[in-house]
Amino acid sequence: MDIQILQLIEGARQARGLTVIIDVLRAFSLECYLTDRGAAELRPVGTLEEAFAWRERDPSVLLVGERGGAKCQGFDFGNSPSSISAEAVRGRRIIHTTSAGTQGLTQALHADERIAGSLVNAAAVAAYIRARKPEIVSLVCMGNAGVREAAEDVLCAEYIRSLVLGRPLPDVEERTAALRWHGGEHFFNPNTQEIYPEPDFWLCVKRDLFPFVLRAAEDELGLRMEKVSL
Repeated sequence: MDIQILQLIEGARQARGLTVIIDVLRAFSLECYLTDRGAAELRPVGTLEEAFAWRERDPSVLLVGERGGAKCQGFDFGNSPSSISAEAVRGRRIIHTTSAGTQGLTQALHADERIAGSLVNAAAVAAYIRARKPEIVSLVCMGNAGVREAAEDVLCAEYIRSLVLGRPLPDVEERTAALRWHGGEHFFNPNTQEIYPEPDFWLCVKRDLFPFVLRAAEDELGLRMEKVSL
């Protein structure tokens, strides 16, 4: 199995084979939590225009996402797992757009299949890869806004690779803890709590919490995330 780690938007465009689009802080951690909280459907889109077009067609949808970390104007929720309750999303169709994660899903056009990756379901992602036995695996670290590398996404990619290969990552605990100061420090800034609440950080760095993956499927309406339990 050829496992490659790629970076950012360009990495998504280069991805081949079974492709894991990784966004730990916070897009795909959030999608796992929304799925666990009972969302009926998750649909990632690349642009704000697509999101608002969804609302025109279906006024019952929830618009969730961010630009520059902050909740998009006119949206129901930002990209914050600690700010969205199960009561708010249970049974609802959610349209999700972010600066990095959902962009990677829409740009990975040469992938054989696309799944979303984060620390909260990393073990499930690795188990899925092992079960599928693809010749090529692309682990794409989406980073900050898809243009700057992020330590948490690199850690997640290396952790998934280690699980697939059966070679434990010896410093995973230390590197996860270090994200508090190197990668996640904005979640501890008292001046940015409205955009980056501290509880989001702790929710997103929990490893192997969810025993499922989210796989992107395409239908006549666009991309839809399918829950695949392991």
